[in-house]
Amino acid sequence: MPLHRLTSITMGVPNVAETAAYYAEFGLQPTTGGTTFSTVDGGEQLRVADSARRRLLELGVGADDPDDLDRVATDLERLGFPVTRTAMSVSTLDPGTGTRVEVAIASRLVQPEVPAPRYNGPGRHDRVGARADGVLRTDRVRPRKLGHVVLGSTDVETSQRLFTEGLGFKVSDTVRGLAAFLRCSTDHHNVLVQQAPLQFLHHTSWQVDDVDEVGRGASSMLAADPGRHVWGLGRHHVGSNFFWYLRDPAGNFSEYYSDLDCIVDDALWKPGVWEGVHGLYNWGPPPPPSFLAPEDLAALMTGAHSD
Repeated sequence: MPLHRLTSITMGVPNVAETAAYYAEFGLQPTTGGTTFSTVDGGEQLRVADSARRRLLELGVGADDPDDLDRVATDLERLGFPVTRTAMSVSTLDPGTGTRVEVAIASRLVQPEVPAPRYNGPGRHDRVGARADGVLRTDRVRPRKLGHVVLGSTDVETSQRLFTEGLGFKVSDTVRGLAAFLRCSTDHHNVLVQQAPLQFLHHTSWQVDDVDEVGRGASSMLAADPGRHVWGLGRHHVGSNFFWYLRDPAGNFSEYYSDLDCIVDDALWKPGVWEGVHGLYNWGPPPPPSFLAPEDLAALMTGAHSD
């Protein structure tokens, strides 16, 4: 597809320094000024900026060439969305989520191959005379790339139309009455937009090498502050990835994930329609109520953190 990845996000929070410190501890590498962060493979992918309440201010999407930008600009204008065009980018505002989305010419992400863990199993001994790699690691967990974002929208139909018909995202799966999993790359999903009573950022998701890194990363964060725990360890049904969710100081959730479904040929993938929370996970603890309806939404709705 002409779109090929998420390039970066700008996260708006009322407590920039505290939130930035969290993401440095989460494993992202601080860059200029301590409020922008890089992943191992994706480069600079997060900026933390001041906002009266927590939300996603900007979302960047990579495209290959100017022809792709022409197509996006034409489709957005046809649908009635505002368009700002430069030689290298097209941007618009999603009225449902309040997020500025910019599609810009960017290089494709080529990740170096990480050797698969050697697992022993019934009748199969891939690792003999050695302890498992996962129990010997002592270095910090470092996310490889930004995988996806989940946004609350006050007009989910308009938001999904912007991403699919306007920008060119494709639908991978849907959860009936809840959300659609949308992709702009070979990853199963890069954006999920769900109906919400206000515009907010539900979570960001960051790829790590394997399930051991999911567990090690979360364990380290919880050793520093057990109150960060939200949901995990588990495995999603839609998308198939291992997950563990934590809460940052602004109230956003951050996810370590590994082993996400990959869609390289649209003809070989059939989108499914799933029912309720059972489509969200295959095994693990059930999602807590605060995952489906974050605890601070009532305060946000009553204006305790209004713009």
